[in-house]
Amino acid sequence: MLDAADAHVVVEGLVKIYGDRTILHGVDMIIGRAETLVVIGGSGAGKSTLVRHLIALERPTRGRIVIDGTDIASLNDVQLAKARRRFGMVFQKYALFDSMTVFDNVAFPLREQTKLSERDIREKAMTKLKELGVDHAATLTPAQISGGMAKRVGIARALVMEPELLIYDEPTSGLDPVTSRTVDSLIEEMRERFGVTSVVITHDMVSAFDIADRIAMLIKGRVVAQGSPAEVLAVDNADVQNFVRSSGVDVTRFEHRGTRKTAAELALRARERKSGRVE
Repeated sequence: MLDAADAHVVVEGLVKIYGDRTILHGVDMIIGRAETLVVIGGSGAGKSTLVRHLIALERPTRGRIVIDGTDIASLNDVQLAKARRRFGMVFQKYALFDSMTVFDNVAFPLREQTKLSERDIREKAMTKLKELGVDHAATLTPAQISGGMAKRVGIARALVMEPELLIYDEPTSGLDPVTSRTVDSLIEEMRERFGVTSVVITHDMVSAFDIADRIAMLIKGRVVAQGSPAEVLAVDNADVQNFVRSSGVDVTRFEHRGTRKTAAELALRARERKSGRVE
């Protein structure tokens, strides 16, 4: 069981009410540093609302969201704007600007949120594009590249601000099975290379069991299961079991994953990289 003292993100009693509708009912969640938490659940479960709170786009009706010891729900607007730089978001439909080149899409947050020179912006943006293997497409527009490449560009843009927390909203939605598994590999690669803490919102159960350190399942705004893939599968809850069975996924597949670096190893490496001890 993950201890809150060792967590990167702690969600405590998160409640969100819109008018007479309660969307989140006291959600509790712990996300370890440099781990991948996959959030699953059907339509209307509250996943999107949870994401908007995690990246501080909305404030909770009640409850806390504590990141590195700071309750972001208590910050004022200026403090929140600064805190948001620590989050990266990879959107379901890439959300790239059609009128901009691939390079300009990745450079956009640097131009909007920093005072870096254009030379430094170019260096950072091209470095991220190269790391994601799409630097050759820098001068192309989103319409001129494939869906898989567009996903990589979206991740490059999310990473260019060097976030500590990276959130993926339905990253395999609309992709064919081969490209979907490529995206899964990319999420794992980002975790291992940069030591980021990742939250993946998905309906793709193959993806969930392949990439998750832990899984949290939401039903009608409540967390009904949370733990390792094996622990979630063992939960004595009919809704959880029905959801997994109806997905058609081979639930034994997570047992055959290759050796993965632990979240603790990656968290240490991320801290060393930030302090300049690791190239």
